[in-house]
Amino acid sequence: NAALAHYSPSNGSSRTLSAGEMYLFDTGGQYLDGTTDITRTVHWGEPTLLQKEAYTRVLMGNIDLSRLIFPSDTAGRTVESFARRALWDVGLNYGHGTGHGIGNFLSVHEWPVGFQSNNVPLEAGMFTSIEPGYYQDGEFGIRIEDVAVVVEAQTEEPFLTFELVSLVPYDRNLIDLSLLSPEQIRYLNSYYERIRAHVGPELRRQRLEEEHAWLQANTEP
Repeated sequence: NAALAHYSPSNGSSRTLSAGEMYLFDTGGQYLDGTTDITRTVHWGEPTLLQKEAYTRVLMGNIDLSRLIFPSDTAGRTVESFARRALWDVGLNYGHGTGHGIGNFLSVHEWPVGFQSNNVPLEAGMFTSIEPGYYQDGEFGIRIEDVAVVVEAQTEEPFLTFELVSLVPYDRNLIDLSLLSPEQIRYLNSYYERIRAHVGPELRRQRLEEEHAWLQANTEP
C-alpha cells in the first residue's frame, strides 16, 4: 500500500508482504536524547528498471539537498527544488512536502521549520526531515527520509548546510550507480563510513553479531 503516500492501515486493506515487490517503512520513536522519523524503501527480489531508476533519482534528490551549502537566512522553500531536480529531469515528481521540523518530546511534525512557502528561514540548530519520494499509483511507492540538523558550513562567509543524524543504510539492490555523479558517490561513501563508525561499535557492544555483519555488508563502499 505504499503507493499511497500517507497510507493508514485497516483490516480491510492490509496485505501480505512478498519478496517480489517494494516495501516502504516509515519508522520513528521518541527517546531521551531525541525524536526520530526515518523512512527507507527496500526490495528483496528483482526490481524493475523503472523501480530502480525512480529509487535512484529519489536518492539523488535526498543527497543533493542534504549536501547543499546555502546562505544564512535562506528559506527552505528556496532550496526545496534541489530534492526534486533529478526526478524532474525525467518528468517525475511527488505530491507531498520535502520535509518538516522535528521536535524533541514535542511534535514529530513541528512548526515552523520546513520547506513550504510559509516556513521560517533555516537557522543553525534546527532539525528537519529531508524526504523526497515517488509514487506509482496502484503499483509501488518510494520515500527516503532522513533527519538532518542545520549546521554552519566550512566557508569564509556565514553559510549553512545540513548534517544527517539518522544513520541507516540505503538499499543497495535499488541503486543504479550509473546515474550517480562522482560527488554523489563520494557523499554516499562518506555517509557509510559515519554509519560504520557510530553504529558498528554499539552493535558490537550489545553482542549483535548478525546485525553487525549485515551493517558491514550494507555499508561497503
